[in-house]
Amino acid sequence: MIIDVHAHWGPWFFTMDVGAAATNLAVMDRYGIDLAIVSATEAIVYDPERGNRAMADVLGRTDRMLGYLAINPRRLAQAERDLAELLPTGRFVGVKIHTEYTGSPIASPQTREALALAAEHNLPALVHTWGATPLDLAQACSDLPRLRAIAGHMGADGWRHAVDAANSVDRLWLEPCFSHTEAGRFAAVAASVDTRRLLFGTDATLIDPAAAYGAVLAADLSDEVAERVAWRNAADLFGLRVRPAGPAQAGRAAAGSSGSVR
Repeated sequence: MIIDVHAHWGPWFFTMDVGAAATNLAVMDRYGIDLAIVSATEAIVYDPERGNRAMADVLGRTDRMLGYLAINPRRLAQAERDLAELLPTGRFVGVKIHTEYTGSPIASPQTREALALAAEHNLPALVHTWGATPLDLAQACSDLPRLRAIAGHMGADGWRHAVDAANSVDRLWLEPCFSHTEAGRFAAVAASVDTRRLLFGTDATLIDPAAAYGAVLAADLSDEVAERVAWRNAADLFGLRVRPAGPAQAGRAAAGSSGSVR
């Protein structure tokens, strides 16, 4: 069983052949990913109203993807309307906040309000982090008692700050996807934090999952920790009912599915 907690659907503004849901599913099949939690690229970089609704339409046609509802912290009234309309579909299980595309740092008043909105709806928030910003996200978790947050990219080149952040609160999770990963990065994090706070994320379809797989494989995790990273921690965080059909595979193989999600 493998759950990817950081994935995207829709075309990017880069020169790459992505966009169709079939592309997502083909990538998932290639790497044995059972379930991906995805956000609409359009909703993140341009128009959350249209993008979130397009995402809802796609999610209604597959049982292998669940959604993040993208929130622009500068358009919170729209976010509240989206939550009211789209959460009842049962296909959205979290919110996505990209601080750079929206020009809204984690410590800004508007992003704090967006995180409070996620906490109010009991939705985990996947937040773009880079450099030292995981520390700001940890502070938000400390200030907002119901907030559960995922530090997207676990701070990227600031992963050491992510370690400090995750060790300072018990409601912050880390996932490893990063386009310029360095050797030993995930292994060092896994050895330094509560392994119940580690998730598997790839940034597909923007980045090929091979990058995240390589980072996890190189960490040489124990079977127990590999299983937590692969799916168990994600299932707990998002309240998913899973039925693993065999031994956990994440961190052990990059092909073949070992379970199902319902």
